[in-house]
Amino acid sequence: MSFRPIKEKKLAQPFTEGAGVSLFRAFGFSDPEECDPFLMLDDFRNDDPDKFKAGFPWHPHRGIETITYVLDGTVEHQDSLGNTGSLVGGDVQWMTAGSGILHQEMPIGNKIGQMHGFQLWANLPSYQKMVSPRYQDVSGSDIPLIEDDDGSKIKVIVGNYKGIKGPVDGIAAKPQYFDIYVPPFTKKEIDIDAYRNCFAYIFMGSADFEYSSKPVGVRVEKELNGEELNIRDLSGNRTLIRFDSGDTVSLIAGESGVRFLLVSGKPIQEPVAWHGPIVMNTRAELAQAFKELQNGTFIKPMT
Repeated sequence: MSFRPIKEKKLAQPFTEGAGVSLFRAFGFSDPEECDPFLMLDDFRNDDPDKFKAGFPWHPHRGIETITYVLDGTVEHQDSLGNTGSLVGGDVQWMTAGSGILHQEMPIGNKIGQMHGFQLWANLPSYQKMVSPRYQDVSGSDIPLIEDDDGSKIKVIVGNYKGIKGPVDGIAAKPQYFDIYVPPFTKKEIDIDAYRNCFAYIFMGSADFEYSSKPVGVRVEKELNGEELNIRDLSGNRTLIRFDSGDTVSLIAGESGVRFLLVSGKPIQEPVAWHGPIVMNTRAELAQAFKELQNGTFIKPMT
């Protein structure tokens, strides 16, 4: 077993996207190799409908997959293929844009106006950039929830945890996407394929993700069941943690417990030409995509 040390830790930054949606961006639009095969992660969480109700009106995508995970509120969507639907709390939509799609996503708050969700962009390898678009809409009730003996809870959205597979499949990067809760002062180890890039995004509580790899510099000490727990560097709400190589992510939760996304995927390691919602391999392919948007040939026949 080799614990993954932290490569980088940073706070998500405020951004405005769409027609005026206030959100926090964990990463994206800087270095596409940063979290390869993942390109961007946005945390759209707000208690004020005026800061999100304008939504994300009609816009194109090509060459990527978008993963929308709604925790609270509703996201209504429709696209150029005639698909319509609503994502409510706990639901996931994995959209493979492939050769191209036009769609819109309009968030609606819950009964007291709150909205919370995430959108993750995953790159497609060159041989899948121009596949036909497809959706995988998954109800929250169909996502396995595993309760471990230590009180932790793991929602398996994509991938495999202790033999339990998530409902989303057929994804190019063969990712794992978990929503994990760990109770206060609980130690947790999660196996991750050593050949995957991996990151955690904390959105509730706090945890120390370095206590196994750096046994010095204790900041907080807590004794539990006769065992001293060393918590040195607590990371809290809206913190992104990128891990270096290893086969195990190790953490200990803070006094309020912790809830976080844990995402990993096989790097694509291909050139990236990226502008807005379109991600290709070359500048020529990118220019072609925008030319097609202008002349009305962007949407391809389904195959």
